[in-house]
Amino acid sequence: MKKIGLLLALIVSFCFADDMDIAKEAYEASEYQKAFKYFQQACDAKNMAACGALGALYYNGQGTKQNYFRAREYAQKACDGKDAGACFGLGNLYANGLGGKKDLLKAKEYFEKACRDGDVLGCGALGFAYNEGRGVEQDYAKAKEHFEKACDGKVAESCFDLGILYKNAQGVEQDYAKAKEYFEKACNAKVVESCVNLALLYTKAEGVEQDYAKAKVYFEKACNDKNMEGCYNLGLFYAKGQSVKKDYLKAKEYLQKACEGGYTIACSNLGLFYTEGLGVKKDELKAKEYYGKACEGGYRAACSNLVLMDDTE
Repeated sequence: MKKIGLLLALIVSFCFADDMDIAKEAYEASEYQKAFKYFQQACDAKNMAACGALGALYYNGQGTKQNYFRAREYAQKACDGKDAGACFGLGNLYANGLGGKKDLLKAKEYFEKACRDGDVLGCGALGFAYNEGRGVEQDYAKAKEHFEKACDGKVAESCFDLGILYKNAQGVEQDYAKAKEYFEKACNAKVVESCVNLALLYTKAEGVEQDYAKAKVYFEKACNDKNMEGCYNLGLFYAKGQSVKKDYLKAKEYLQKACEGGYTIACSNLGLFYTEGLGVKKDELKAKEYYGKACEGGYRAACSNLVLMDDTE
């Protein structure tokens, strides 16, 4: 009987190993319905990684209708079965109130579990919770500890978060050289906010020699990746002639891009261009239009400029 039981267990094991392989291949080929079917079979055979994958498919609406309740259900099952990645996913669902009540304390518990069991995304999320005081008392020192674990595990966003801590002296002594190190790491991994922060260090000579040419490279990298702060700063470089020949038309082009992308201070700058006739014909109506956009976006100086224009009429 023991031999038969062992043989059956091995057969079942090989079956859902096959199911997992088929599911993974199907997922990588974007055949989500097929992936869903085989992850379901493997999960039914008690493969917890497959249950976690099912939760992710429900979360993303891949191969099935998006259903956060089911996502939470499968993530819970997988997390209880010691799948660290599923614990991270479950924490996210609780943190954002998806598939049930929002619960930041629960979210923190699951991020902690994920991190403790080796999921570096869980460490990054736990660092974020301490950084922002979400479900825990704000604690920059603890945030740093968890961001370091995540950054060492190649979670680029956490490297960026570490850079911010060192730049702003939060939980650590201010250290621009350290900030630069982490911003570079994250920027190279395509975290565009990090490229912007790196460019600002070179612009302001914080921890590095002032170097507008290097700053421009990083602002361009960010702007090309649709970061509007990068586009805005490129506009300023062309307007002021920093590391490039002064060119108001180029400046307007980048400011326009940033304004249309919702970076309201850029709209105010465009208002100034039309007020002063910088690279464009003076146009009071256009100036008012851009100041109005910036004012609606919460940029107070633009509201004041609108009032001044009305007073001089």
